Amino acid sequence: MTLRLPEGKRLAVNIGVDFDAQCAFNGVMGTLSPSILSRGDFDVEVGTPRLLALFAKYDINTTWCVPGHTLVTFPDAVRRVLDGGHEIAAHGAYHEAVTGLSEAEERRLMDLQLTQHDKIVGRRPRGYRSPSWDFSQATLGILEEYGFDWDSSLMGNDFFPYRPRPVVTHRERANEFGPPSRVLELPVSWFMDDFPAIDHVPGALQGLMSTDGVFARWRDTFDYAYANAPGGMVTLTVHGLVSGRAHAIMMLERFIRHVAEHDGIWFTGLSDIHDRWRD
Repeated sequence: MTLRLPEGKRLAVNIGVDFDAQCAFNGVMGTLSPSILSRGDFDVEVGTPRLLALFAKYDINTTWCVPGHTLVTFPDAVRRVLDGGHEIAAHGAYHEAVTGLSEAEERRLMDLQLTQHDKIVGRRPRGYRSPSWDFSQATLGILEEYGFDWDSSLMGNDFFPYRPRPVVTHRERANEFGPPSRVLELPVSWFMDDFPAIDHVPGALQGLMSTDGVFARWRDTFDYAYANAPGGMVTLTVHGLVSGRAHAIMMLERFIRHVAEHDGIWFTGLSDIHDRWRD
């Protein structure tokens, strides 16, 4: 199956911004040091304006996955994203690790974040990206129940949307699969994420890769998709607190220029890609 792209377009490209701000490390690591909080300040005051300016320069529509905590703590920054014509998607309540939650708590936090979207954005989001890029056994059913159109957290494909299925795993006999979901999966990849490659978290993550190496990975992924997956999509995930840094935003602009040199590229939001899919 392929996307029914606009006439003359060969490949959809989405740049998704995970706008985590001051809750980036709180939900998963429980870290609230002044140093960590200052990185959230950078995301809001420096990284986000730089990304918005870059996207405006190239007239690119993007999708921003925003935790409820960012919405209510930095509403003016969120409005600047909306004023730039970009889509806002759900990204948890406080960047929680959903795999460690009970179903009742996961449901409570979904109610909370959707209420915050109603208040700050003025509407509920069509899509969801798990803060931990992972699901609990309950997540898919919750997304269906709350009426989400799409998810972008899983990795069962690289260049084409698909319908995720619940799985009951066994070690000594075959796994059992449930029916395909009505929620459309728009897959992600750690290889196409700036955070693990470039960022540094003392005691937890030592990325600090050369931007030349990261750019080569992104470029080669795009080039393969362009040559071999017409009617597909490429999803890149960035963070203002990472790709908003001077060296990293230069690499991101380099990647955008490389992509834009190819004919038939459609830079767009994830909901637009969802709307082009037919089973």
